[in-house]
Amino acid sequence: MPHEPQCGAAMLIRGVGRILGGIFYQRCFYLFLMLMSFVAVVSFIDPTPLGRIAIAGANAFLVVATVASVGRTTLSFLLALVLAAPALVYQWIALRSGDPHALVMSRWFAVALYAAAIGYLMRYVFQREVMTADKLFGAASMYLLIGVFWAFLYALIDNYHPGSFTLGGQPTNPGFFDFVYFSFTVLTSTGFGDLAPLGRQARGICTVEQITGSLFVAILIARLAGVYPPGVDKAE
Repeated sequence: MPHEPQCGAAMLIRGVGRILGGIFYQRCFYLFLMLMSFVAVVSFIDPTPLGRIAIAGANAFLVVATVASVGRTTLSFLLALVLAAPALVYQWIALRSGDPHALVMSRWFAVALYAAAIGYLMRYVFQREVMTADKLFGAASMYLLIGVFWAFLYALIDNYHPGSFTLGGQPTNPGFFDFVYFSFTVLTSTGFGDLAPLGRQARGICTVEQITGSLFVAILIARLAGVYPPGVDKAE
């Protein structure tokens, strides 16, 4: 009898995970579209408290749905919820009170949430099975998630080491939306543009992101090449 409430809770969590997985049945295709929309629209939203909490909420739901759809286990879905909930709560506290500590905590939970999502997507995309169109969109989605993940890392670096970035050659404190832009310029190796790293911590993180992006593309190409092995001579 004492185990019944626990079983009921597990069934509820598993059921919610299946519902979200069903919504994202062609999960990686829709995920890719939503991530592209998120990256494209985020720069046009004013950094007001309402705009920030709306972005944070949509972002958290997107990542939780990602983990639920590619993890397909109660544990993975529960892990995503455990990380997403405090990220949103701390974000709300930071917006209402202006508490910098709450903002830092929110970003740390967001980093952990994105790391979990990237990990589950990596396992799904690179598992030894037939490469499908959905997995290709999964790889593209993982690439976008890496860009947003590093944006949170840059924001944390700026929290702990103010003045780590320059804008037009002058030290500045960029907003999170600026870090999203900066992260993708680093990830795609298109150059720093007007926003550039100044502190050695920021430069170190930039270097790791550039290496990660290059390795990801190289590994994905190798995975795709393995899908089509060289043909065997019929004479043999």
